[in-house]
Amino acid sequence: MAKKAKKSPTAKAPAKKASAKRGAARTATKKLLKPASPKVLPGELLTLLDLMRYGVSRFVEAGLVFAHGTTDPVAEAAFIVCETLHLHPDQFEMFANARVTAHEAAKILALIDKRIATRKPSAYLVNKIYMRGLPFYVDERVIVPRSFIGELLDSHFGGDLEEEGGSLIDDPGNITRVLDLCTGSGCLAILACQSFPNATVDAVDISPDALAVAARNVADYGLEDRISLYEGDLFDAIGDARYDLIITNPPYVDAEGMAGLPRECLHEPSIAFDGGDDGLDLVRRILDEAKDHLNPDGGLLCEIGRGRDLLGDAYPNLPLLWLDTEDSDGEVFWIPAEAL
Repeated sequence: MAKKAKKSPTAKAPAKKASAKRGAARTATKKLLKPASPKVLPGELLTLLDLMRYGVSRFVEAGLVFAHGTTDPVAEAAFIVCETLHLHPDQFEMFANARVTAHEAAKILALIDKRIATRKPSAYLVNKIYMRGLPFYVDERVIVPRSFIGELLDSHFGGDLEEEGGSLIDDPGNITRVLDLCTGSGCLAILACQSFPNATVDAVDISPDALAVAARNVADYGLEDRISLYEGDLFDAIGDARYDLIITNPPYVDAEGMAGLPRECLHEPSIAFDGGDDGLDLVRRILDEAKDHLNPDGGLLCEIGRGRDLLGDAYPNLPLLWLDTEDSDGEVFWIPAEAL
């Protein structure tokens, strides 16, 4: 029987050397493709303001996108600085010229580097976002909350008819049942409890992962007795229940927008964005079915992004009242039950 030929020990050497060269080449290529973060020397950045300015410069240079709780590089950098130092964003100005320790500065710089390298929204990096000054837990299971509805609950549902724009309801105390469709992290349901002290809130989402995050936020605010979470597809989850107010921030990005989402948004669940070809698939369903779930004096408050003209063409006879906020122009509508 013929014996298998043994490989000469010396025959392995060239292969090992070639493999080592290829590995070294790949490492060198990676270093070229991923430039190192600029080195900050001790004593160069001393205060919160110094670190914020540095973050702004890095973010602008990297071409980051801001639409996840902060709207520009200044607010983003201030948010990162404050979260690292366990300060509320409103406290930045108070401590702007305070010095940070070397350990604190290192943590801030590392977070700035991570924001740029990963393109993850800062809210995911620190697992927190603020709406109307209140903190909420978030992670990649939910879209980063940035609805305009929170501001509108303050500006148009306080019962004060003398305020600019006027209130859409007579008395917040008369709102006793609220439905929050597509609740995500549950932040709007929690804000509704703040705005309507006598209300219980049903919060619906199709994603069990999102509802797990919402449950954490509801528990953090001790609102388990006022907020009930339901898994399901829009109104399917609540049977024939009726409400004084329905609030909803459904997915409303159209197909073109989905194809062009910035890298930051790709870290968020796509189901929270995708509104179909024209972005209005879920909005149409909500408008068509809302009347069956509203009390006679109730109403629907719905955010649809920039689909105002499309929706107007689809429902020319509906008297939709378009509401503006500090950062939006006609992206949310209100319609009373009697008009549906």
